[in-house]
Amino acid sequence: MTECLGSTHLVPYIAPGQETMNCKRRVLLLISCVLYFMLLEYHFRKRPDVVTTTDWLAPVIWEGTFNRQVLEEYYGRQNLTIGLAVPATGRIADQYLELFIQSASKHFMTGYRVIFYIMVDAFYRLPNLEPGPLQTVQVLDIRGHDADDFHLMRMKNLAVHIVGHIQDEVDFLFSMMANRVFQNDFGVETLGTSVAQLHAWWYFKNTENLPYERRPGSAACIPLGQGDFYYDGTVIGGTPLEILNFIKEYLDGIMRDKENGLNSTYERHLNKYFFIHKPTKLLSPEYSWDTVLWPPAQVWLVKAARCLERAF
Repeated sequence: MTECLGSTHLVPYIAPGQETMNCKRRVLLLISCVLYFMLLEYHFRKRPDVVTTTDWLAPVIWEGTFNRQVLEEYYGRQNLTIGLAVPATGRIADQYLELFIQSASKHFMTGYRVIFYIMVDAFYRLPNLEPGPLQTVQVLDIRGHDADDFHLMRMKNLAVHIVGHIQDEVDFLFSMMANRVFQNDFGVETLGTSVAQLHAWWYFKNTENLPYERRPGSAACIPLGQGDFYYDGTVIGGTPLEILNFIKEYLDGIMRDKENGLNSTYERHLNKYFFIHKPTKLLSPEYSWDTVLWPPAQVWLVKAARCLERAF
């Protein structure tokens, strides 16, 4: 595993029989797209106060823009398994992990098979975990020599586990930071091939002021005058292979920056990726709200929120 962690060349492994599962997933995703196009009229009618569809026709999910009954009837027939990967090292695990898992077991994809992938650097940090019905927990070792760059270590380890087993176990995968607490249903309306989270701090700002990487020499650069949304790097979702594709481009970008003596942030690399590879679904700031901000009128129902840091 150490050798894998040190490599940026990630080639997805397709196990025997995996092609059948991939075919099932392709059909599922195609039907999902058709379903959302059928619901576009519902989106526009219910939330004229917010953007509900992008220029590239990807839905933006706000409370009130989806018909939960229709989605539950459809996805309930698909025999889905959904993964939620959460890295929790050091003080992050000590402060937040127990609350994260407790709240996720109540609100994340309730009624569907869920695998919680808890990535820890020390097993003694694990709290008492009590998954709910249809939920299982896998505790994964997180290791490497990038402790000074948490996101780099997080993505390298996640890639190894996706290639090693996650791609064979789940239809859709989310990766989130542990300093989140689920407050309301985070359901199948969020599923898509490539899911991006709109940043609570920047969604209501002028696009000219978004903190993209603007240095032309960086692999994360989005040229001046370009860009559409600013995405939150603490949440990413989609199919396992789509997330693996992002990780590969992120790691390649990090290496190119290093060769050029540059160092851009993980979140800026993520925004560059979604600028080029448009996400198929966007989650409104309701799905990752920041509790230091007072919710504006457009935020009807906070689904998950960032916890305030607690002092010891």
